[in-house]
Amino acid sequence: MSAGPVLPAILFDVSRRVIILGSTGSIGRSALEVAAALREEVTVVGLAARRNWQLLAEQAVRFRVGAVAIAEEAHYDNLRRILPTGTRLLAGPDGLVELVRTCDADFVLAAVVGADGLPATLAAVDRGLDVGLANKESLVIAGSLLMPLAAQRGGAVIPVDSEHSAVFQALHAGRREEVRRIHLTASGGPFWQWSAEQIERATLADALNHPTWSMGPKITIDSATMMNKALEIIEAQWLFGLAPEQIEVLIHPESIVHSMVEFRDGSIIAQLGRPDMKTPIQYAMTYPRRLSGIVEPLDWRQVRGLHFEPPDFERFPALRLGYQAARQGGCSGAVLNAANEAAVARFQAGQIPFGGIVRVAEQVWRRQPAVARPGLQDILAADAWARREVERCLGC
Repeated sequence: MSAGPVLPAILFDVSRRVIILGSTGSIGRSALEVAAALREEVTVVGLAARRNWQLLAEQAVRFRVGAVAIAEEAHYDNLRRILPTGTRLLAGPDGLVELVRTCDADFVLAAVVGADGLPATLAAVDRGLDVGLANKESLVIAGSLLMPLAAQRGGAVIPVDSEHSAVFQALHAGRREEVRRIHLTASGGPFWQWSAEQIERATLADALNHPTWSMGPKITIDSATMMNKALEIIEAQWLFGLAPEQIEVLIHPESIVHSMVEFRDGSIIAQLGRPDMKTPIQYAMTYPRRLSGIVEPLDWRQVRGLHFEPPDFERFPALRLGYQAARQGGCSGAVLNAANEAAVARFQAGQIPFGGIVRVAEQVWRRQPAVARPGLQDILAADAWARREVERCLGC
C-alpha cells in the first residue's frame, strides 16, 4: 500500500498550465470559475468532456484553449464546425488520454465521473504531472497501481474531494507515523433522518434533493445511499496509506468541518469552511500556495452549532460494503464501483427502487472472482464483469 500522497518538490513561479478533464460537469465548471478568477496564476490549456459539446465549445472559446477532447465521437463534426481555427480536436475513448499525453501542461484536474476517468488519470500520473483528483473512482478501482506509479514518476496526487482535501491539509500538522486515525465527515445526504422504509421508497427527486452540496446527479445519488462515503473509505486508504480501521465516518449535517485527523497524542486537527467545492479545487490547483479565494469566508456569527453522530450501518449498508472492500483489496473496489454505477443507472431509469441500488451492488460484489494482485487488465475485466452481472441479476 502507498505511504501517502506524493508532494511536489518546489513551488511553481509562473502561471500553472492546467488541463480540465470533465470541464462541463459540476466540478469542471467550478474549476473554470476558479481559473477565471486566478487568470494571472492559472492558464487553461486543455478541456475535455464526455458529450456536452455545446458547452465544451463555449468554454474552449472563452478560455482560448489550444486543444479539446470529446469522448463521444458522434459529436466530433458539430464541435469541429464551431471551434476556432487552430484549436486541436481529439475524439473517442482515447481522446482524453491523448489530450493528457500531448498538451504542454503542469497540472491535470481529473473530474470525469466514474470508471471512464481512469485511463486519462493514469496517463497524467505516468507523465509525472501533478493531478488534482476529483475522480475518486480512479483510486477506488486502481489505487494499487496509481499511487505507486505517482511515487515512481514524481508527480503530486492532490485530492479534490472536500473530505480528502481536508485530511491532506490537516496531515501537515504532524508526521504520518503520528496519525492514530482520520474522521471523514458526511452530510448524511437527504435521508439521514429517514426510516429504512422511507429510504426504500425514495424517488429520484428525493435522492437529488441534497440539503447542503450542489453536485452532479450520479454523485448526489451516491451521497443519498452513502455509497459515496463507502468509496471515500477506499480512496482514503490509498491516498494516505491507512488501514481501514484507521478511517472513521461521522455524520455532520452542517458540512462545515470537512474532515479531521487525530494524532496519537490526542490532538485533533480539522479543516473547516463553507460547503463549496471551489475551495478544495483552488487549493489543489495552486498547492502548496494559498491565494485569495473566490468563496466567501465562513461567517461564524451565522453558525449556531456543529453536530456529529455515528452513521447507522443498518439504514446505510453501503458503508459496511466500503469497509469490507477496503479490507479485501484486489479487484474488490473495482467490482463495487462498477456494480454501483450500473445499479444507479437502473434507478435513474426507473427500473429499480432506491433501496435496490445497494442491494444489487452487494449481490454482485459478493459473487466476484478472487484476484489477489491485479494488474490493469484484471481491473478492467472485473469492472466489465460487474456491469454484466448487474444486468444478469436484473434479468436483462
